[in-house]
Amino acid sequence: MGTLRAVKRLALILAAACLLPATPALAAGAGVRHGRPHRPHGLHTLGAAAVRFAERFRGTPYVWAGTTPAGFDCSGFTRFVYAHFGRSLPHSSYAQWTLGRHVPRSQLRPGDLVFFTLGHVGIWIGHGRFIHAPHTGTVVSISRIASGWYAGSYSGAVRLAGASARWPARTAPRRRPATDLLSFAP
Repeated sequence: MGTLRAVKRLALILAAACLLPATPALAAGAGVRHGRPHRPHGLHTLGAAAVRFAERFRGTPYVWAGTTPAGFDCSGFTRFVYAHFGRSLPHSSYAQWTLGRHVPRSQLRPGDLVFFTLGHVGIWIGHGRFIHAPHTGTVVSISRIASGWYAGSYSGAVRLAGASARWPARTAPRRRPATDLLSFAP
């Protein structure tokens, strides 16, 4: 009887240990950062998810009026990317310019739409770069906002409603009580 009780006790201790959060392995804790690891602002937002999705289409040819992975024009590309996340955008850079809150260049976040002479649109990635379908004879690519034609023709940026929202929406993990993990015979 004593052995069965000891086994049950050990099983309960192991089950409880599985429910505890992991802790750093360093004993003294010197130099250990506790809590969540640092993540750059906006890493888990709808805008950042849109950037990650958009990057899958690098190399897709520019096709005038294109809205599919067979070929995109600039507004067709932004429209396709955001449609993947349930956001409907018109197929016009001029119309997309009117959709959200205008943000200064110094406050750009991943997923913001960036415009050039209002006739061209791309998606801000960060670190001075954006992804877009440039023009006939090119492919979806990443460009620097401060170089070439883009530097002199930047018109502004739009942050779409909800683009800064957490993506996917956080849901609390379901934890089962220890008694659900092990069944004990009386």
